[in-house]
Amino acid sequence: MKIFSLMTAKPLDRGFTLLEVLIALLIFSLGLLGMAGLMVLSVRTNQSAFLRTQATFLAQSMMDRMRSNLGQISTYAITYPATGSDPCAGGAVCNPANIAAHDIALWSTQLVDSLPNAAAQIRCNGALLGSGLQVGAAPYNGQCTMTIQWSESTLDRDSTGAPDTQTFAWVFQP
Repeated sequence: MKIFSLMTAKPLDRGFTLLEVLIALLIFSLGLLGMAGLMVLSVRTNQSAFLRTQATFLAQSMMDRMRSNLGQISTYAITYPATGSDPCAGGAVCNPANIAAHDIALWSTQLVDSLPNAAAQIRCNGALLGSGLQVGAAPYNGQCTMTIQWSESTLDRDSTGAPDTQTFAWVFQP
């Protein structure tokens, strides 16, 4: 005796159709394109943060140099990168004027090496307090303004595609 089932056996669907595979591939590709865009954005943002950090370190470095050689503070108030040689090269003994020239030459090199298309300007208003041997050891009664500029490739480009000029400005009392 044979028992017939009310349910008819239906073959099981196995595998995917070509259309399902193509749709999955399209969705996956769009996700990868989005990730690539995020990676480009991340690299540009990290580069921007790196250059801003370099500008901050350079500014702090020069401010410390100026503070340690107050007697020659007017010598530092120029436009950078400055041309000139290092009078203290080779371990020569230096007076305060030579130390200022050494600082200017060294900082100009660091500025050019650390930032793309870098330029800087330091302006000071005020005078040294004290007289005679105290000049340079007495406080400075004014303020200095340091402005550092460099070129940076940012996300917001103008129609020419040229990089933007970024500016770091700092007012300090040496």
